[in-house]
Amino acid sequence: MANEMYITCLDLEGVLVPEIWIAFAKASGIPELTRTTRDEPDYDRLMKWRLGILKEHHLGLKEIQDVIETIDPLPGAREFLDKLRDKCQTIIISDTFTQFAAPLMRKLGQPTIFCNTLEVAPDGEITGFKMRCAQSKLTTVKALQSIGFTTIASGDSHNDLAMIKASKAGFLFRSTEQIKANNPDLKAYEEYDDLLNAILAEIN
Repeated sequence: MANEMYITCLDLEGVLVPEIWIAFAKASGIPELTRTTRDEPDYDRLMKWRLGILKEHHLGLKEIQDVIETIDPLPGAREFLDKLRDKCQTIIISDTFTQFAAPLMRKLGQPTIFCNTLEVAPDGEITGFKMRCAQSKLTTVKALQSIGFTTIASGDSHNDLAMIKASKAGFLFRSTEQIKANNPDLKAYEEYDDLLNAILAEIN
């Protein structure tokens, strides 16, 4: 490994696991909830809209957690993550929430994840959300750099672009055609082996 201290920062949903809200939309029969950060760049607006739909349908945290328990990592994701963590420190930086992420982290071998927190009423209604910090992905990458780490980043959505572009190297992974077209300077990959090789080429 090179002398520099490298940390790879990965998005979670769409990169390592299926999109939680899409899975819940299918399970609940509410197609509006398939909207994700691939479609809506403003995460605050997206989450407030989601919470409004949950309230309208009288759905709470338990219903979402029950669906999450049925979600498995994407095929090959655990193996990719194991190989990457063997070569390079790795952190998952996600805009999801601790109440959603826990069962998924168990299935991925308990990697480190930085995410956010839901505000939940005693009856299970999700009443709000608390972001860990503003622009959490970019802020985290810059903080890691400020203490001497060199970051590599990969994600699939609008909210990953800032951390990807702020890193020494950054890659799109299984992104949309529109995001790829809007960011022709970023290498884009569809297979875990190709992403792994691209990351390892940067740290070796």
